Amino acid sequence: MALGTLTALPVPAPRRIDRRVAGTAMLLSPVAALPLAALALGVVLLGDLAGLPPLGTAALAVGAVALGTRGLHLDGLADTADGLGLAAKARLSPESDGRERALEIMRRGDSGPAGIATLVLVLVLQCAALAGAVAEGHGAAAAVIAVFASRAVLPLCCARGVPSARPGGLGDAVAGTAPISLACLWLVVLAGGSALAPGLPWWQGPLAVLAGFVVAGALLARCVQRLGGITGDVLGACVEAAATATLLVLSG
Repeated sequence: MALGTLTALPVPAPRRIDRRVAGTAMLLSPVAALPLAALALGVVLLGDLAGLPPLGTAALAVGAVALGTRGLHLDGLADTADGLGLAAKARLSPESDGRERALEIMRRGDSGPAGIATLVLVLVLQCAALAGAVAEGHGAAAAVIAVFASRAVLPLCCARGVPSARPGGLGDAVAGTAPISLACLWLVVLAGGSALAPGLPWWQGPLAVLAGFVVAGALLARCVQRLGGITGDVLGACVEAAATATLLVLSG
């Protein structure tokens, strides 16, 4: 379930899907990110070998990871931006908080102005930040850390106490299934591992991982407040937000 949901790899479907299976899949999300990290690493190394400009290498790496996920997380980012924008507008009306309308907009899947603008801004930031890391000579390390850190926020988003915004769908299956201790354990493991990344000061990798978790946590809290909980789109948005924050810290 982890590989089939988070990557485009053709793997067999799970024999059964219940909350235990779904929760375990979210806990294993950083492990499922291994193929994506290898893909990003390969693109950056090949770009350096071919003498491509840093921005070209970065754009190819970001695009390759997006293709490796079928654009799933980017789609979730755009839908979540539209939903949050509509929910915020609805607060101005005393008749309704707009939560159900926002969730309906997110379920439809077509992107509005807020979603498109957010998508473009995030992709520009990711490409520019990774290009900066490539130019500084640690683009490969930055790409790998960003892929792992962004997927490691998924257990946090599915931690116990985090509600589902609506019945049905991925969000409802995984909401509240991950023990908080194990979700935090991924932060510790990745922060410690990134301190050993070649080409980076020992502190920069852990700081980038922490920034990714903080930004994803802030977005998660906003979605719970505005939408009432998580959906599959919210999970994708948190992944992209964490990746962007991680890359920005690693850009210099």
